[in-house]
Amino acid sequence: MKTLTLILSLLGLALLTGIMAWLGIGHVFTAMQRIGIGGFLAIVGGQALVDLGLGISWYCACPEVGLFRTIASRAVRDAAGNCLPFSQLGGMVIGIRATCSIPTLSRKLGPLQWPAAVATNIVDITTEVLGQIVFVIIALACLFDHSGTNKFTWPVLGGMGLLALGIAGFIWTQQRGGAAIHHAARFLGRHIADGWRTTLIDNMETFQAQLDLLWARPARIATGAFVHLLCWLGGAAVTWLSLELLGAHIGYLGAVAIEGVVCGIMSASFLVPAALGVQEAAYVAIGYFFGIEAEISLGLSLLRRGRDIAIGIPVMALWQISEMRRLRKGEHQTSGDEELDYADPVTRSEAS
Repeated sequence: MKTLTLILSLLGLALLTGIMAWLGIGHVFTAMQRIGIGGFLAIVGGQALVDLGLGISWYCACPEVGLFRTIASRAVRDAAGNCLPFSQLGGMVIGIRATCSIPTLSRKLGPLQWPAAVATNIVDITTEVLGQIVFVIIALACLFDHSGTNKFTWPVLGGMGLLALGIAGFIWTQQRGGAAIHHAARFLGRHIADGWRTTLIDNMETFQAQLDLLWARPARIATGAFVHLLCWLGGAAVTWLSLELLGAHIGYLGAVAIEGVVCGIMSASFLVPAALGVQEAAYVAIGYFFGIEAEISLGLSLLRRGRDIAIGIPVMALWQISEMRRLRKGEHQTSGDEELDYADPVTRSEAS
């Protein structure tokens, strides 16, 4: 996996370098200068609101985790995936660790152990993909009015069909596929520290029980998926604002179409760290059919990366400070031998 990630990173970097050389980096920076500092801060602020919504959507599906913890853990998970040289899988592992270590503001909620943290992250990822599938379908519907975009419509629609089948199988596995869950946990265990791996593998029954508990509330799962859909639509609004500031006026529905197709393509390249090169190529290609100059499309992609870095670096720094303080105080996770309870007063007293 590490070798494949490295190879994909190098290929993505080569693709990004080739695109920049073809367009001329000076033209791209000229396009980006149009937005100014105020425009960039507006884009960062808009994305911060979307990120807040992502944490709320997680809380809607898993309220036992706590609102502050879902918002903060989701921010760490996204920041790791966007700013660190990991694939999205690496970001998920860091997000699980953050879910365990980040405290909650409510005294009624205790710390999470690994089985519960993995279960709630899996459910959040599942609801996000459910919202993404609907969002991409809406985006494809917006594409039908543009000539030539059928080159993207049918491949992306086919990919979303496969993704829908995959997520249906993933949901079934979470609910009834005990053996598959065990294999997945062992796979994940090979990418985390020994102590956490032992805790995870030795508590598979607790892990499965937590998944069953979360999936026993379909109304909350549906609410989480719906809020995720709203966040995807909010992300398209940030894309629309970025294009407006860059000088491309295509309307909100056009931004939905562009963002949906790009997100669909990036989902297929989740092993490439930060979708390096893939994101840029996707924006340039789909932007062509909307009459957007290639320099502006590439500027949009680089602006998105700058926005993610502006949010992600402070988030990672704050999390690292929190981790160092926690380690200095000698806090540690419970062994996981007890039955997990989100609000177990015994667990809280041991953790404190």
